[in-house]
Amino acid sequence: MCRLACALVARYDELMDAERIKEFAVQLIDGRLSINEFVKVVGTPATVDLGDAQVDLDRQRRCGLPEVVFAEGKTVEAIFQIISCQLEAGCNVLVTRLSSEKADVLGQRFAAGRYSEVGRTFRIDTGREVTVDDRPGNVAIVSAGTSDRPVAEEAFETAQWTGAEVTLFSDVGVAGPQRLQPHLAALRQVDAVIVVAGMEGALPSVVGGHLACPVIAVPTSVGYGANLGGFTALLGMLNSCASNVAVVNIDAGFKAGYIAGLIALRAAQSRAACGPTPAAMKS
Repeated sequence: MCRLACALVARYDELMDAERIKEFAVQLIDGRLSINEFVKVVGTPATVDLGDAQVDLDRQRRCGLPEVVFAEGKTVEAIFQIISCQLEAGCNVLVTRLSSEKADVLGQRFAAGRYSEVGRTFRIDTGREVTVDDRPGNVAIVSAGTSDRPVAEEAFETAQWTGAEVTLFSDVGVAGPQRLQPHLAALRQVDAVIVVAGMEGALPSVVGGHLACPVIAVPTSVGYGANLGGFTALLGMLNSCASNVAVVNIDAGFKAGYIAGLIALRAAQSRAACGPTPAAMKS
């Protein structure tokens, strides 16, 4: 059984390599890849074995975005090796849940790195574009309270890393409903909205009731005893009456930013395929 499993895995890898080369060859013929770029990507392995980590360098081809590094539980040296491997392959780097102590060390080794102390993210932009033209997708983030800011900041940094243009609206919770009203016109112009809220988690339903785009709700662990570490907000959001609201895990700003970024990327690709709008041509 073990030999059969190993043979199947080897065969799968062989087929995947053939599929990768075929896809890159089509891009070369279409002019989307130069000869030098084709040689580089074909010569790059899909997975790099670093011992403790198996770095997935084929993730962007399959899923649209590179692999993201979750820093909790990893040593600084392990994170350093993974980042180095990604940079060598030309990937834009995103590390989440990174402590300030580890960030200090990585910042000394990677001068181009940018650390968000609030969102606990570390990013390095290689200059490789993710979006398809000069009109990237648009994401808005609505944060209920300033205590929710760390989760909102993680979503902000992640969505930016995907290539989206991102706008953050802070401290517009339901206790002051008039604070949302001035932002509705801007929210109606984006491809996806992330709503971050703790306590009872009511804000995503309110926002969703005003918009005709996907609303990604992020429950946070902010609140008093009956908040139950975010479960109350999570259950409230899962039971939202607003049909355009979908929910991610508690404090999962990264997941919301990633999904919103993918939605925005696809929207940008669709607009590029359809060509400029009459309004854009006049401007």
